[in-house]
Amino acid sequence: MARRYDSSTTTFSPEGRLHQVEYAIEAINNAGTSVGILAKDGVVMASERKITSGLLAPARTSEKTYKLCSHATCTVAGLTADANILIDQARLRAGRYEYQYQEPIPIENLVEHVCNYKQAYTQYGGLRPFGVAFLFAGYDETHGFQLYQSDPSGNYSGWKATVIGANNQAGKSLLKTDYGTKKEGGDDDMKTDEAAGPEIEMPNVAEACRLAVKVLNKTMDGAVASPEKLELFVMSLDEDGKCVHKTLSEEEAKAVIAEVEAETAAAGDT
Repeated sequence: MARRYDSSTTTFSPEGRLHQVEYAIEAINNAGTSVGILAKDGVVMASERKITSGLLAPARTSEKTYKLCSHATCTVAGLTADANILIDQARLRAGRYEYQYQEPIPIENLVEHVCNYKQAYTQYGGLRPFGVAFLFAGYDETHGFQLYQSDPSGNYSGWKATVIGANNQAGKSLLKTDYGTKKEGGDDDMKTDEAAGPEIEMPNVAEACRLAVKVLNKTMDGAVASPEKLELFVMSLDEDGKCVHKTLSEEEAKAVIAEVEAETAAAGDT
């Protein structure tokens, strides 16, 4: 019976499901993995680079991480062509808001605008959902650094650390156990339990970079992490309090990977 409702995004199945939206989410689960980690002094986002052919010319710009405005960036998992439409919408909204109000757009306001646009494509006939999920990273003076995730349904949520794309459940399991450090006096319960939330001390950017590489090592289907197969992005503040967007070079990424391998080897020896 479910097949009768597959072709429409505007008709609920008898079980109350929108199958086309679920299929779009499933398409994202087959895309390259992206990790977002909130640190106390910035946001780290790491992405898996899918190399489909050695004959392709190297990309001049990132195909996973996109700057939306001076204080906001996003990472995509899914169909890049679909993502380009939504990235243009986000940039347009950020520019118009700053022109109208003479101040940067709040990050959640920007995320909500994009998600409302995505939701409209699940409600009107003749359209299909966008086959892409986003991790939004940004900074504003009111709430500091923030990390949001959104999916094709138009839902969004704030996270301290999360994973989208292939093998995201395995990545989230690792983040649950390894994210942050326990403050003194805390118990041995899982650090992400609601009761233990105040006891978590957020990592710094360097620690978050190492954790992101660990997650990609776990989700990349047996492939060993290398600078050619992953991309590390860091958002932080400079001395003047302005956002700095930085994609780590191959040498810097190689140094982070070496630190992770050394930590893993030391843990294996003990």
